[in-house]
Amino acid sequence: MDFFSKFSDFKDTFDKYKDDFENIKSGFGGFGGFGGFGDGGGGQSSGRSVRQHHFHHSPAVPGRSAHSRHERKNPFASLAYQHYDEIKQKCQDEDILFEDPEFEAEDSSIFFSSDPPRPFEWLRPSEICDDPQWISDGASRFDVRQGELGDCWLLAAVASLTCNQKIFNWVVDPSQNFTDGYCGLFKFNFWHQGDWQEVVVDDRLPTYRGQLVFMHSTEKNEFWSALLEKAYAKLMGSYESLKGGSTSEAMEDFTGGVTEMFELQGAPPNLLRIMIKACERGSLMGCSIDADPNQLEAELANGLIMGHAYSVTSVKLADIQTARMQGQIPMVRVRNPWGNGSEWTGAWSDGSREWSLLSEEEKEELGLNFEDDGEFWMSFQDFTANFQKLEICNLGPDSLDEEDLTDKKKWECHKEHGQWIKPVSSGGCRNYLDTFWTNPQFRMTLTDPDDDDEDDLCTALVAVLQKDRRKKRKEGLDLLTIGYVIYKLEDPDVGPLDMNFFKYNASVAKSPTFINMREVCGRHKLPPGTYAILPSTFEPHYEGDFLMRIFTEKANVSGEIDERTSYEEETLKQAPARVPQRPVGERPEPTDEEQSQAEALKESFRQTAGEDMEIDAYELQEILNAVFTRGRSGREDCFEFSFPGFGIDTCRSMVAMHDGDLSGKLGYEEFKELWEDLRRWKGVFKEFDKDASGCLSAYELRNALNHVGFRVSNRSFRSLVMRYSNKESQIDFGDFIMCAIRLKTMLTSFRGHDPENSGFAPYDIDSFIQATMYS
Repeated sequence: MDFFSKFSDFKDTFDKYKDDFENIKSGFGGFGGFGGFGDGGGGQSSGRSVRQHHFHHSPAVPGRSAHSRHERKNPFASLAYQHYDEIKQKCQDEDILFEDPEFEAEDSSIFFSSDPPRPFEWLRPSEICDDPQWISDGASRFDVRQGELGDCWLLAAVASLTCNQKIFNWVVDPSQNFTDGYCGLFKFNFWHQGDWQEVVVDDRLPTYRGQLVFMHSTEKNEFWSALLEKAYAKLMGSYESLKGGSTSEAMEDFTGGVTEMFELQGAPPNLLRIMIKACERGSLMGCSIDADPNQLEAELANGLIMGHAYSVTSVKLADIQTARMQGQIPMVRVRNPWGNGSEWTGAWSDGSREWSLLSEEEKEELGLNFEDDGEFWMSFQDFTANFQKLEICNLGPDSLDEEDLTDKKKWECHKEHGQWIKPVSSGGCRNYLDTFWTNPQFRMTLTDPDDDDEDDLCTALVAVLQKDRRKKRKEGLDLLTIGYVIYKLEDPDVGPLDMNFFKYNASVAKSPTFINMREVCGRHKLPPGTYAILPSTFEPHYEGDFLMRIFTEKANVSGEIDERTSYEEETLKQAPARVPQRPVGERPEPTDEEQSQAEALKESFRQTAGEDMEIDAYELQEILNAVFTRGRSGREDCFEFSFPGFGIDTCRSMVAMHDGDLSGKLGYEEFKELWEDLRRWKGVFKEFDKDASGCLSAYELRNALNHVGFRVSNRSFRSLVMRYSNKESQIDFGDFIMCAIRLKTMLTSFRGHDPENSGFAPYDIDSFIQATMYS
């Protein structure tokens, strides 16, 4: 029976028992202290199915434990195993209240850097008031009041969230309550680093003397806002992790949208139109004034607070109709999340004389009130003159239903997950030309211009989000300074770009700045075509995970710039522009000294091999080290660095590379072919070892491998660096030779099992062991 027949029979057997297996698996899901319930689905909310969170990382090597190790290190892994419906059913079956083991009612869930300033007590809503309500008389921006935590940025976003009822219902789920089926369990939906994530919490909240310490509602018996803050704190690791931030972070996590930042002192001339359209489309908006470096949240004479996050809750054109004046004035409604009398005191402030210019009907249309609730109106002119930053969160495709799209455009969105890894892909910005090219590279193809663009250009919003940094603060990790650069590609199918490409080609666009924020985003107008996008940290050698998103009005074709792993030994195709240029795999003519060495080597081979004219690994080691080190001639070979010689394991691999009959020995013709490889590989190594240190950097390894005919995919290259580099991320000559030998051996073996060059090769177990173990 051939391989494919065996596989087909196995698949039929697996499918036959698949349902039984799933039943058994669910039976072993276990209660797990509410911490894990197997792989069941999440709950339903607002008519939408909860989209489960997926972990994005490099694919694990099949059969190895790296995947489980990665999940143990992943700070969000536990979220994937908590499902609302399963937990609720278990609580009801056992008649108990939920206590969350993943976010326990203890001080470490509040602060990670110090002890709480006073003894907090965790109480359930029924222990705080007599008649707890989930939402009392409808959720509104007035339900959000700041407590003792410096997370006004989050509160500003929550206040904006209440202005979009559909999105609010998706994030908060208003059907929850403290009566029907109550078990101390509540759920929220957040967009988290590329996917929607259901987050469950118990309803124990930090209090002091019976009062809520952090976010709370104006109504003492309303708890949706306090529990939303708790769920968000769980997602980020602790309440303390929420201190300090940008409103755009939370706005994106509520919508899956992408946020644009505007400096109001240099705002585009059509900003008012942008804000009105954003308001009409339900976009979330926030604004702020830069902080005073000498004073925390300093209050200005006009009532505004520096370094404080506000919500923009409405943008309107107000009609003025008086005996002396007629027309429209653009107005902006702003809310201070403190929810008190700290408000704007200038024109159009609460009770100001300007309001006499509006009719009572117009005031009612604006929903005007003069309460000390933190909300106020101001003219658009005063808004842009007094605030300095504006954040507009454009809703992503996941936030818009078909019924939302009557008069709106839905963005096309593509996302890519990537990593900056110190020895491999953390090259820093364009200032560091030697390493910049090693950053992750992505291809973006813009197909058609925008419908309403007179210059036939395409709009592209590019956003790069660094993952996990807020949750990892307790490990001493803070935000990286990140950005991106965009280059035009003449060849849409080009493989990974090298240093010379960036040396001789200018960028066509870049991020507005390199900045230490969770996400950097830019809006670009580009002609149709193919582009390369390189996200990077500002300086090289900083590590982190990131998500890159591309929003376009028309469809875009995007993906990682990569190449297929292969060996092109004798191809005459020109190598990419590297120094010096030579056809890939072409063997240079031997020098006079190398010819002399070859003759000496042939004689040495005859003397060592004996009558059978074959040598084993130990004899090969003796021959090679006589040439490559200070050997019989009493001198060193023409290396500019010290080389201690090949170890026996490397020599065994050299034998295996040419040992087709599994004799464990090499004949002279096989030895000659090996010698040609070694001579060529040695020359390339010296070529790229510019400082004659005897080592290549991980950044130089790919160029060197390409130069001798190897094409290596990004994933494979990462594994080579991890396997053959030393603690300083350097690859010495011996390890470079070992790497090249095993690459050639494995690729030759694979090609023998894949004659159609399909990229897939069937191996029986013995062939697989031979290919992997004897190499």
